[in-house]
Amino acid sequence: MPKALWIAHVEVTDPEAYGRYAAGAGPAIAQYGGRFIARAARYVTLEGADRARHVVAVFPSLEAGESCYHSPEYQSALSHARGASVRDLVVVELVDDAEL
Repeated sequence: MPKALWIAHVEVTDPEAYGRYAAGAGPAIAQYGGRFIARAARYVTLEGADRARHVVAVFPSLEAGESCYHSPEYQSALSHARGASVRDLVVVELVDDAEL
């Protein structure tokens, strides 16, 4: 089964509340087999809306990433991000031969 990338583009509007989200989201992501491969690193926006923060996690499968998102643990963390950020989030399945 191909791995999947969880890709978030974020503009934080309330750092304190977003910090509470981050504190809960990391353990929830790890619980579903996710691990961060890029977070708050240097970036260049070539097209589309610019967001100040970009996060990429790899999951064992698209289903694992989606299950994480809908889990009670992640939803509890996410409640702190709502109203504290503008976010775009996708989970994308990798091609079979992609190595991470």
